Amino acid sequence: MHFRLFVFAFVASIAATTYAGPITPPPGPVASTYKTLSEVEPRIAINAINTRGDADSVYKITQPGSYYLTGNVTGQIGKHGIEIAASGVTVDLNGFEVVGVPSMGEFDGISVTLSTARSIEVRNGTVRGWGDEGVDLGSLGVDSVGIVRNIRAGENFGNGIAVGRGCLITGCVAFDNNGHGIVAGTATTISGCTAYSNTGDGINTSTGCTITDCSSTFNGGSGIVPGGGSSVYGCTAFANVLNGITATFDCHIANNNCDNNGAGSAGGAGILISGTDNRVESNNCTDNATGIEAGASGNFIARNTCADNGTNWDIVSGNVCFVVLATTSGAINGNSGGTSPGSTNPNANFTY
Repeated sequence: MHFRLFVFAFVASIAATTYAGPITPPPGPVASTYKTLSEVEPRIAINAINTRGDADSVYKITQPGSYYLTGNVTGQIGKHGIEIAASGVTVDLNGFEVVGVPSMGEFDGISVTLSTARSIEVRNGTVRGWGDEGVDLGSLGVDSVGIVRNIRAGENFGNGIAVGRGCLITGCVAFDNNGHGIVAGTATTISGCTAYSNTGDGINTSTGCTITDCSSTFNGGSGIVPGGGSSVYGCTAFANVLNGITATFDCHIANNNCDNNGAGSAGGAGILISGTDNRVESNNCTDNATGIEAGASGNFIARNTCADNGTNWDIVSGNVCFVVLATTSGAINGNSGGTSPGSTNPNANFTY
């Protein structure tokens, strides 16, 4: 019996030695296997400690980094909501609101106040009810880049969203602002945005911009007003008081739908061409005061359709407009010079 116990103890000892591993801890201090708070959430919370405000801001960011909200921000009279005075800053509203208060003065919900700031991003939340702009990145430096992503900017006394040069605005909604919905500087891309019921234009940009897949409706000015050398593709402009889309100079306006624009006393067009060297093609203009209007010469207008407008075409002489299948020698007004829908010319515009 004793022998059996001895054998059992011996085998158990071998098994423990074989599988249990060393019982002597490695040299040095014992390190925790848990993540630190900064590893779990490396961003900086926006609060009175981390981003203490000053005389003109509720919160102020003065160092580069990634910042986020942990709750709604309520404005104060005479102050911006969140002031950004540094480069390399990302502000994630985290789904919360930055809300202004009555009689607060001309202050923004989120404002970049450093003219040399670069690489600013604001995203994921609502900015409404401010005395000036909702989101104002308009003071960004000449060579800077800013991003405004998934922001709802509404009921601001100024513009909903304003950015400087070389920026990206995507997935945003600008509504019920007393100025324009979205305002952008040179070389900005605007995609997948909605501008609704703003007092001014829905979307208004400087030169060299690209606007794609946007909707601009029920605005008190025009739907989309791109600066010279810009492109507008695949957008909808509906029921704006002035024009659906205004092409200034050197623009490419293609594959857009413009309906019910120009209902105000001043009238308006589905597409108004106010300058030269524009290419306007494959757009559908219906139920506007004027379908397509060109007040300047030197433009190429092809493959568009106009129907049920007060006046379908109003094109001055000197434009390449294939309603008459050639450069116009005279003006086109109403439906004169139109071609049969059976035309084999691929560049013909049609009225029906």
